[in-house]
Amino acid sequence: MDEEYDVIVLGTGLKECILSGLLSVDGLKVLHMDKNDYYGGESSSLNLIQLWKRFRGEEQPPENLGASREYNVDMIPKFMMANGTLVRVLIHTDVTKYLNFKAVDGSFVYNKGKIHKVPATDVEALKSPLMGLFEKRRARKFFVFVQDFDETDPKTHHGMDLDTLTARELISKYELEDDTIEFIGHALALHFSDEYLDKPAVTFVKRMKLYAESLARFQSGSPYLYPMYGLGELPQAFARLSAVYGGTYMLSKPDCKVEYDDGVAIGVTSEGETAKCKKVVCDPSYLPDKVEKVGKVARAVIIMSHPIPDTQESHSTQVIIPQKQLGRKSDMYLFCCSYYHNVAPQGKYIAFVLTEAETDDPEAELKPGVDLLGPVDEIFYETYDRYQPTNDCDSDHCYISMSYDPSTHFESTVEDVLAMYTKITGKVLDLSVDLSAASAGEQ
Repeated sequence: MDEEYDVIVLGTGLKECILSGLLSVDGLKVLHMDKNDYYGGESSSLNLIQLWKRFRGEEQPPENLGASREYNVDMIPKFMMANGTLVRVLIHTDVTKYLNFKAVDGSFVYNKGKIHKVPATDVEALKSPLMGLFEKRRARKFFVFVQDFDETDPKTHHGMDLDTLTARELISKYELEDDTIEFIGHALALHFSDEYLDKPAVTFVKRMKLYAESLARFQSGSPYLYPMYGLGELPQAFARLSAVYGGTYMLSKPDCKVEYDDGVAIGVTSEGETAKCKKVVCDPSYLPDKVEKVGKVARAVIIMSHPIPDTQESHSTQVIIPQKQLGRKSDMYLFCCSYYHNVAPQGKYIAFVLTEAETDDPEAELKPGVDLLGPVDEIFYETYDRYQPTNDCDSDHCYISMSYDPSTHFESTVEDVLAMYTKITGKVLDLSVDLSAASAGEQ
């Protein structure tokens, strides 16, 4: 390997694949390596035999579950916001031509022991059983303010500066009740915890707008999209993109070791050969001495023969359980998809319960979420640690992604990717795209 690359990317997780695609399109020479013999790293999709191998050792799955190949079980299950950043990246790079999406049926929130549809517009707010009559009027006023808000048009700001006003102060002007604030903050603005309340209101309002605009896009009952055959399709689509622009791929490369000269990354050695490069991009598992543990995700992976109860028979859905409903510090998420998205055989549903772990007992911790699912065919529990980089990438030329959080949408994932892209290239990715370009095949 005498060639020198601009960037060597280690690991084919979704973040790394998006970056190798974007950097290849920019004309950089990219070599992409993975110690595994499959794409996707932590964010891969497994068939039934792979799932059993991962959680149960060598045991063969029971025959009554159907054919192994009909399963595509995501290890990091997430939906895409229809107007969100990931969709913009897909359109910007034209990766949409490699993928097919379907809208997700339902978006729900758990309140006082019941599952409710998330109201996202002034019209839905008036119908929602989550609020009493007077509260509905107040909420409607707030929704109208959010829908009309335009950052570039001061007339829509009602004399408020949302860059200095906190979310808490903005909400208090509309005198909303705690229960309403909870579902708006957690099920619409999709914040994990209540920390957002003391930060500038502009981010909170933009996140609500994103939800409402995504919902309006396909009129499907949720703001989310999900690829046919599962999320394992996404890393492969970006890998294809990178290859089209000259990126080189090497799977099954064990012991990828980053080489340094005076503390600066200059190449990667695997199987006795060294490829030279100017920069290294990787997930935390490749450079464990440059990351720190920041948390732990607990999750249950479930196979069942029915949709999640009380979600209007939705084939695919998200239910958010805000932290306060369970007396926790962070939200819990239920995620479900099915044969409708080609991730399981006819009549089978794949569900997940995920949360930021607060104990060492995932089974007990996830019980409130699992109890909402009704009878299950199979259930697997696991936890994984979350890491973030501690190095100074400007001095060592190592760009490390953050581990995936437990949220069931991609906004935080893509924020990390775009921040890394800017650090690597010094440029900001222009995502002002024509969103209608992604409508084909989504129905």
